[in-house]
Amino acid sequence: MIDMLSLLPQYSPKEFDSRHRLVIVAAQRAKHLTQGAKPTGPSRFAKETTTALDEVLRGKVKFLTGKEARDAMKEAKRGKEGESERLAMMTGEDAREIKKELSVYVDDTAKPAPAQASGEE
Repeated sequence: MIDMLSLLPQYSPKEFDSRHRLVIVAAQRAKHLTQGAKPTGPSRFAKETTTALDEVLRGKVKFLTGKEARDAMKEAKRGKEGESERLAMMTGEDAREIKKELSVYVDDTAKPAPAQASGEE
């Protein structure tokens, strides 16, 4: 079986322990790019998926494996939970202030019903 990465002389296939890890890292990077992340540098490719694969293969994107990855995921989850708790603890005054700020953009006041014109008088 031919290793596809060995056909590309500008890339180093030694960084990845499997093709599956390469695909997962490139897919996550492509997702970030499609969500608006900036490329690590100028790219000769137009599509986010190709740009992501190129960045990963050139070593421009760092990734974690094993225990480091699990610890990072736990830390990220703790951060999200803390933000949810902070939002849940907002006081009524905070909620009124937010509603006041949003009222500039959203008008949810009841509109009067249009008067019906009657042809008979």
